[in-house]
Amino acid sequence: MLSVICESPGVLRREDREPPHRAEGEVLLRVSRVGICGTDMHIYSGNQPYLQYPRVMGHELSAIVAEADANAHVVPGDAVYVMPYLSCGSCIACRQGKTNCCVNIKVLGVHRDGALTEFLSVPAQFVHKAEGVTLDQAAMLEFLAIGAHAVRRADVSAGQRVLVVGAGPIGMAAMLFANLRGAQVTCLDTREDRLAFCREHVGVSAVQIGPNDVDELAAMTGGEFFDVVFDATGNINAMNRGFQFIAHGGKYVLISIVPGEVTFSDPEFHKREATLLGSRNATAEDFETVLEAMRAGRIPDKALNTHRMSLSDVPTEFPKLMEPGQTVVKALVEC
Repeated sequence: MLSVICESPGVLRREDREPPHRAEGEVLLRVSRVGICGTDMHIYSGNQPYLQYPRVMGHELSAIVAEADANAHVVPGDAVYVMPYLSCGSCIACRQGKTNCCVNIKVLGVHRDGALTEFLSVPAQFVHKAEGVTLDQAAMLEFLAIGAHAVRRADVSAGQRVLVVGAGPIGMAAMLFANLRGAQVTCLDTREDRLAFCREHVGVSAVQIGPNDVDELAAMTGGEFFDVVFDATGNINAMNRGFQFIAHGGKYVLISIVPGEVTFSDPEFHKREATLLGSRNATAEDFETVLEAMRAGRIPDKALNTHRMSLSDVPTEFPKLMEPGQTVVKALVEC
């Protein structure tokens, strides 16, 4: 079977491998679609702190069941999606239902080989029927679920002012689900093309990062700033800067992760009685939230899917997604 391997930072190659052996309790999947995520770009760039090379990337996927146990909840031919966070089920986080931050977590495409391949065998409990959505839509559930999880974690409510810093796919997901909760959402980014996309397809206000952005955000909020600020930049400077946008009594949610230290002024943070939250991955509840929104037509999935490529073309086409001036939001790989 064809697989695409990230041999080392900046190096992708095709490799012909034997199909995986399906162990008891696993489901053998014929991969259909794979979404390219910021995590994959960080892996390619050498900026993913939890990974060892070489690695088959890809954790956003839809597939068709090829083989399963006789008593499994899925059968050959079923269209499915995968929750790619393989949790242990017994650690302190899992015992509280927080499988997204399992102590022993193994994320497909990060800690073990992922979906940029033709066949993949996955423990059955992480495979779910993709009912009422297309294979394209099913491959987009995961990044949307990360945004939905962050919004749920912040307990965003109707009428709140929300700022999302970073208008990439994860940031857009947070905007979408904050919008669905009735919040007043603003996005902040350096790129005018991304801001224009968010205005048109996500339905939010947008401000470009620049010398006057703080004044502009202050004017929009009567000087009070934002009840909830989300960082989805993956940029340490932006993460540190985001503290100044928190309203008194507000929350700051870090969705993105970078190797390094987040620093802030304690007096400024303390006087606001602000709340700092990390948001990692997503749970089954978040995937269900996304599925319901997708089935109801509330997600602009066709607009979000800006690029496509075949599995065999990934080594040549993937690097192009990172070139300056690219307008990619979500690229899908057809396997």
